[in-house]
Amino acid sequence: MSTTETTAQQSELTPLLQDAHTESGRSLLDLVDERPILLVFLRHFGCSFCRQTLDDVSKIHSELDRRGVQVVFVHLGTPERAKPFFDHYHLSSVERISDPEGRLYAAPAFKLARVSLFQLIRPAVWIAWIRGAVAAHGIGLIKEDMQQMPGVFFLRNRRIANLFRHRTIADRPNYLALLS
Repeated sequence: MSTTETTAQQSELTPLLQDAHTESGRSLLDLVDERPILLVFLRHFGCSFCRQTLDDVSKIHSELDRRGVQVVFVHLGTPERAKPFFDHYHLSSVERISDPEGRLYAAPAFKLARVSLFQLIRPAVWIAWIRGAVAAHGIGLIKEDMQQMPGVFFLRNRRIANLFRHRTIADRPNYLALLS
């Protein structure tokens, strides 16, 4: 990315980061100025793959911390709805952003898609679901936007240094590889 592109991305991203606040009241801009952020956008909490994401990040949380990277989750639920899920996966202390309207998901900097119901039931999704996501993480009530796609963004120096946009809800990013 050229210096001009980096500057343009920073000028677009900075106000968004300033306006986005975690449930603890911190702005994303303050957090990214302290250290890099792995910003993880979740689907709805009834989704087995959302729970799988929480489990995957929980397993590498100490490694991310060792590397100086802070995890911040963005979710579509209320803080009260989200808390038991983060507690269950030992992520009670991570910063989270409640975004029930999906404003951050739709922001031009992140551009996370909403998909049709047909796209949610693709064969790759069913295979992953049957192979273990449901058995390991269960399934629950859908209270948030089930058509919202997840994504992961590695933020450093007020810019997106790397990203992963899911093609299916069953995709499993390599979170540590995103840090390079």
